[in-house]
Amino acid sequence: MKLGDEITVHMNATPQQVWALVSDVTQIGRYSPETFEGEWLDGATGPAVGVRFRGHVKRNQKGPTYWSKCFVTACEPGKEFSFGVGEPGKAAINWGYRLAPGATGGTDVTEFFELAPKLPMKIYWTLLGWSRGKTNRNGMQTTLERIKEVAETDAATTEGSPHGE
Repeated sequence: MKLGDEITVHMNATPQQVWALVSDVTQIGRYSPETFEGEWLDGATGPAVGVRFRGHVKRNQKGPTYWSKCFVTACEPGKEFSFGVGEPGKAAINWGYRLAPGATGGTDVTEFFELAPKLPMKIYWTLLGWSRGKTNRNGMQTTLERIKEVAETDAATTEGSPHGE
């Protein structure tokens, strides 16, 4: 049984441009329908494996509203940014983005989530996964479409600049 899901959206932007957007947790409120703000913790100012941050979540876009501590588990510019929710070694779920060059240019961006393969999570997913999974799929689609809009606007602006920057 797969304890998670993923959605892929093609974006007409480079993997580096997309990675800069998905790895900046302070901007998550621009994209996510559930997490409306994020902040780095412990003096961190950007992503690196092991760095902690927290996200302010409004579950199901209705509530409850709470802060969720997270830690970066993968940080490969242009390729992957992922994080565990909870404390290192005790994360209940891992979220992330994998980036791959598209077949005809641009970037294929996959957002994913994976629940920890522990008995309580397996029971939860068996009983309620259909409902939460649907919510997560819809949220990932919304998030990726919003990232796509920003990434493609930024890419078009960069291509149109006199220095190509």
